[in-house]
Amino acid sequence: MAFFNASTRLTGVSLNAAFSLLASLGLQVSGVPVVRFACKQGMSLCVLGTDRNVPSKLPPCKACIAQSRVLFSDSLVIPFSYKIDPELTRTINNLPLEELSRFEIQLPVRVGQSTIQISSSVLPVGQLVLPSLRWVLRRHHLQDDESTRFIFRQYILSANHVAQEFSAFLDKVDPQAVVLFNGQFFPEAVARWICLQRGLRVITHEVGLQPFSAFFTDGEATAYPLQVPADFTLSEVQDKRLDDYLSQRFQGQFSMAGIRFWSEMSGLNEEFLHLAEGYKQIVPIFTNVIFDTSQPHSNVIFPHMFAWLDMVLSIVPQHPETLFVLRAHPDENRPGKASQESVSQWVAQKHANMVPNLFFIDSDQVLSSYELIQHSKFVLVYNSTIGLEASILGHPVISAGRARYTQLPTVFFPSTSQEYLQQVNSFLDAKEIFVPSEYITNARRFLYYQLFRSSLPFADFLQEDDIWPGFVKLKKISCQSLTPSLSPAMNSIYKGILENGNFLLDIDL
Repeated sequence: MAFFNASTRLTGVSLNAAFSLLASLGLQVSGVPVVRFACKQGMSLCVLGTDRNVPSKLPPCKACIAQSRVLFSDSLVIPFSYKIDPELTRTINNLPLEELSRFEIQLPVRVGQSTIQISSSVLPVGQLVLPSLRWVLRRHHLQDDESTRFIFRQYILSANHVAQEFSAFLDKVDPQAVVLFNGQFFPEAVARWICLQRGLRVITHEVGLQPFSAFFTDGEATAYPLQVPADFTLSEVQDKRLDDYLSQRFQGQFSMAGIRFWSEMSGLNEEFLHLAEGYKQIVPIFTNVIFDTSQPHSNVIFPHMFAWLDMVLSIVPQHPETLFVLRAHPDENRPGKASQESVSQWVAQKHANMVPNLFFIDSDQVLSSYELIQHSKFVLVYNSTIGLEASILGHPVISAGRARYTQLPTVFFPSTSQEYLQQVNSFLDAKEIFVPSEYITNARRFLYYQLFRSSLPFADFLQEDDIWPGFVKLKKISCQSLTPSLSPAMNSIYKGILENGNFLLDIDL
């Protein structure tokens, strides 16, 4: 079994670094041979080692390698180090941004003892690198300046080197399967692409919805593919458990990936309620973080979230009887990860704050989204989780992007932008909106599976770092505690990998 994650940490231990480590150790304790493909100064520039303000600054390889040496001391490790490709460097050196985004590389493919070129080995490296570039620069629309092109070129050079080294690694190791961090950042995206080209099984992982929990899948973890059995219905005990969770959630008492978005949450104030009295109906609009790694999966109706907002803005003045409330995502202004292409910037650029019936709530305001939903006629979302929660609350929801929960009929999800426009306008004009009862039922079923079946618990092995939000420390544990018979999480991972299981918990915990 092979493991690779070069994008989960530098120093310290992030949640995803811990999930990868614990899963590999659990397999080893169970007698499964594990080998790690590990970065040893293997890229000219890596994702977490990029300083977007000083792109030429070298990543902290020495400290990262030292951390790897400690974490992987009990594993077989095959490291890779960076080698400059002068020809590729010259080829891409003067390319504009658009050409870099479409750049492809012909990879050598080994057959027997010889190396040949075949058409199916064309690596779409520009497209594989784009999500990393957008994440690092905290924006979707990239600026065609030298700073951006420099990072893009270094990522392409590094991705090409990872592709060559990882191909050689697979030739040498011939693993049964490969386990990767989410598959969106370019080192793991390239590795996943190569695995799929070879017909090799690849598993990805991300943080789950519960604290200290992980999600593992044969698909793309950031898309969160989840098969809820058609005959699954919630028992009274399960219904209460979900309601207890939602009760806390609706008060803002939750965290994601170790980050708590709301230190407090306030109700709708008198000023807002007085404003709302002048309108016939309220329609909230909930946005996402534009550079989030879930976004490439969501952009199926619109090319990106701001294209959706542009359409919504064209609708607003046509319905002066409606108060539209635009809510920026709370994570958009997170310290150290603030978006460089934000909804507040879009509001300013489009002069949306001049539209009388559009009320904007920025990401740092603590007004309760859930109380806002209770006052709404229907809800507009891109792919935010709050769309699922609004459906559970019994409110009509129109989703503009593919979301985790659109795998089941949980919300209204038009198939084209024209259908979307027609549906929004029809809801605005309707005296009453009929919501199929299955939407609420499916929303509860899906959320329950997300929380209590697919979120694999690692809390017995981890605790908060207390210094860096989202980072953890390993508890003092015995290796025996990682065996499938003692750890429900490892039981699901073991069955998922070795027995082609579904990576879900066998029972509610």
